[in-house]
Amino acid sequence: MEIYSTLASALTVASFIIFLGIVAWAYSARRKNAFEAAANEPFSLPDDVPHQAPKGSQR
Repeated sequence: MEIYSTLASALTVASFIIFLGIVAWAYSARRKNAFEAAANEPFSLPDDVPHQAPKGSQR
C-alpha cells in the first residue's frame, strides 16, 4: 500500500511542476507579442455588411 502513496505523491509533485512550467511559459516576455496578437485578432475582422432589403419591398 505504501507504493501507491509514494506514486500518488510523485504524481502530485510532477503535476505541480508541470503547472508551474505552463504558468512560466504563459507569462514569459518571449510570448507576449504572440498573445497580444491573438487577443486582438477578433477585432481585426471586417465589419458586418449591412443587409439589403429584398427586391420589391419598400423601406
